[in-house]
Amino acid sequence: MDAIIGLFWIILVPVLLILVWAIKIVKQYEKGVVFRLGRVIGEKEPGLRFIIPIVDRMIKVSMRIVTMPVPSQKIITKDNVSIDVAAVAYYHVINATNSLVAIQNVDSAVNQIAQTTIRNIVGQFMLDEVLSDTVKINQKIKSIIDTHTEAWGVMVSTVEIKDIQLPDTMQRAMAKQAEAEREKRAKIIAAEGEFQAAAKLGQAADIITKHPIALQLRNLQVLGEIAVEKNSTIIFPNQFMSTLQDVKKFIASET
Repeated sequence: MDAIIGLFWIILVPVLLILVWAIKIVKQYEKGVVFRLGRVIGEKEPGLRFIIPIVDRMIKVSMRIVTMPVPSQKIITKDNVSIDVAAVAYYHVINATNSLVAIQNVDSAVNQIAQTTIRNIVGQFMLDEVLSDTVKINQKIKSIIDTHTEAWGVMVSTVEIKDIQLPDTMQRAMAKQAEAEREKRAKIIAAEGEFQAAAKLGQAADIITKHPIALQLRNLQVLGEIAVEKNSTIIFPNQFMSTLQDVKKFIASET
């Protein structure tokens, strides 16, 4: 009896090992690339899958989008300004077989080609363009990286420049430039205001020239505004004295 039980276990253990080797579970976000005696025979979709033990070997490849930070690196722009640029790239595998067969380490390869491309592309632009046209630069970097990674079964969906570090001297120079630009706009606005005011005063002078009494009415209005403030001293314009004389003559003629 003991011999039968021992034989049973001797048979059962290899069978279980073979089943464990043959049964594979591919997750929803993966694909399994099957090699048979070193040759690719196909890809397995997600779910419970079976392979031939010893003869077949399955390697699972994640199809999810990978977020890859591109480390900061020093770049000299077209106008010879040294800046530090950091970026982030988003990519995912679209061909599981090529990502294993065509390249040894797809993650490292994408990282290296991204660093090289960012350095080359950013170096072709002026500093002002790098700061203002990031969308254009990002698109150009993405298209160039995509041409390299397509043969590896990888598609780059987005490349974004996320941080640009300027030298301290350049930051101070840009701050002075921005301040000078604001002062320039302020002076232009003030000059335009003076011009418009002068034009209105000229029109008012033309009207007063045609109607002299209007100047006297304006003087009375100003005196009324001064009286509201309860000032102890009131200065009368010289023209106002002639107005008083005219009033006295008018009253004398009436009486």
